[in-house]
Amino acid sequence: MKTKASALRGFTRRDVLFGSGILLAGMLAGMARRTWPGPLSANSALIEDLVAANRILAALEIVDGYGHVSVRHDKDPNRYLIARSIAPEAVTANDVLELGLDSKPVDGSDARMYLERFIHGEIYKARPEVKAVVHNHAAAVIPFGASNIPLRPIYHMAGFVGRGVPIFDIRKVAGDTDMLVKTPALGAALARTLGDKPAALMRGHGAVVVGDSLPQAVGRSYYLQMDAKLQAQAMALGGDITYLDAGEAARTEDFGGYERAWDLWKSKAMGK
Repeated sequence: MKTKASALRGFTRRDVLFGSGILLAGMLAGMARRTWPGPLSANSALIEDLVAANRILAALEIVDGYGHVSVRHDKDPNRYLIARSIAPEAVTANDVLELGLDSKPVDGSDARMYLERFIHGEIYKARPEVKAVVHNHAAAVIPFGASNIPLRPIYHMAGFVGRGVPIFDIRKVAGDTDMLVKTPALGAALARTLGDKPAALMRGHGAVVVGDSLPQAVGRSYYLQMDAKLQAQAMALGGDITYLDAGEAARTEDFGGYERAWDLWKSKAMGK
């Protein structure tokens, strides 16, 4: 015969199990209601290229756990594709989100997003011709964003540097901050500093690079930091440095972009 105490203990166990079942069911129901990731309307080849761009930039050590790349939607110029907040090397097609130029998900997704996604949306607003944007923290460019030494084209793979690489100083716009471009207003300010240039440095932060395609934006990102490394090495040697002049820099951009490098990088990144 059960005592009152044992009966109470049995009831308590059953109650806990029952309550746990309700809690688990509620959690599963909550997961089922999640809207991330939503269906994408962009071409699947473009989504694959965006995944490849993330992995390429990671492999080339332009980004690590931080940094991001986006591409303008191929069917609607008022939208762009970007991964959810995840390390670039880990991005898959299932991580890609579709955002409006206000940098909000068009499908009401509840995925966690990059705080600095406004960099992308505001540049796409200001530059209709831009099809891809990269934000990175490549170490080699940081000294040039924090000094009065201008970044200049020192070799032919980075001739685009000859168009000028302005510096965005967030302090001049918003005073003391955490250095992150995490509001539309800051994104718009960065876009104004970028102007019509292919890249801009961000003091104490990194760089933003744009292109008329993912291969171009990725290629420029890689060769921007390579140019910074080489210029720093040349300056360390002492003496005069012969940079590309304006005519040379302009002509180096006539070779057709970085498609050959892109094909190689993509093959390696995607294991093909």
